[in-house]
Amino acid sequence: MKIGLVSFHSFFNPGGVKAHILGLQTEFKKRGIKSKIIVPRRKIPENYGKDVILLGTSLPLKIAGTQADFDIGFNPFSITEMLKREKFDVLHFHNFSFPLGFQILERSKSLNILTFHANIEKVKIFKTFPFILDVFRKEVIDEIDGIIGVNPLNLKVFKNYKGPKIVIPNGIDLDKFNPRVPKIKKYLDGKINILFLGRIEERKGLIYLLKAYKILEKKVGNGWANSNLRLIVVGEGPLKDDCEKFVRDNKLKNVVFEGENRKIPAASYYATADIYCSPAIYGESFGIVLIEAMAVGKPVVAFANSGYEIVLGKGKGKNFLAKPKDYRTLAKKLEILIKNKKLRKEMGEWGKKEARKYSWPRIADEVLAFYKLCQKRKSKSS
Repeated sequence: MKIGLVSFHSFFNPGGVKAHILGLQTEFKKRGIKSKIIVPRRKIPENYGKDVILLGTSLPLKIAGTQADFDIGFNPFSITEMLKREKFDVLHFHNFSFPLGFQILERSKSLNILTFHANIEKVKIFKTFPFILDVFRKEVIDEIDGIIGVNPLNLKVFKNYKGPKIVIPNGIDLDKFNPRVPKIKKYLDGKINILFLGRIEERKGLIYLLKAYKILEKKVGNGWANSNLRLIVVGEGPLKDDCEKFVRDNKLKNVVFEGENRKIPAASYYATADIYCSPAIYGESFGIVLIEAMAVGKPVVAFANSGYEIVLGKGKGKNFLAKPKDYRTLAKKLEILIKNKKLRKEMGEWGKKEARKYSWPRIADEVLAFYKLCQKRKSKSS
């Protein structure tokens, strides 16, 4: 079996879909399964190694408070030639972009599988121009042999699809994210570290965490905590200047903007944190950052968007969800953990057990089983 993992998101920047594809390919390699990644080019030059094929061009597109991609293959002949050369048994599309997705799909003679990661609940263009989504659905229904959603809400887009559908969540590399990860020494000074790790854009909601931190800092000043607090912000994005201005205007102490520090692994930031907080207000399909923090053994506080509820909405995790944009309740949830070191440890242990459900060996087993199911169904119908 030879598998082509197709990304419609540039690999130039970090992202959840990129991490998912790389994790799945790594697990395939361990099993001796041949695979290559197909990804559009954003910059020149780009080189991700012999297992990554650069195909088409990705143009950045801002939509629904986040960054998306508009992808196109200016040389359709190169798409035909690539597919003839590689002879993939399976093309596994991750999300879908117009027109490059259709350009590949219409030329494919492989088993075509789609994993839909996107949460389009806040994408206004689809509500204003619903025919765009209708065209997308029709093309997918005609050509795709099976659809995976990382969350049940992803499959709602394809409610009329009659082929095989399944929910298979994101995976995590437990060799990379675990409690043995080394910590960042400069932050081990006795302060309680709250961590934000993500793109600084509207959807990720950092401003609401800053407002919650302002409340917490005032309480610390009134003597309710023995330790000072620190908020570590890791990431870049279009709202970074606004967030830094909020910190200056409100004279917040111990807020550190690390930027997008590629020299320090994300896992080390999680390990250094006492609490991980993700205040994303909408548009999350799953919440891989939550699982990463949990795998390292850290308690998690977050807004209860539809994706995060899948991860934290059951068991002990639901106690540390707040309504999106409700920064006052977010502050209260954080305060509970700041005051109680024993509870932080307890929630960390709960998170480690939950994270094991998402190990890549388990996720890859489910994906490969779905390939077989779809191939069997396709063979019968042909």
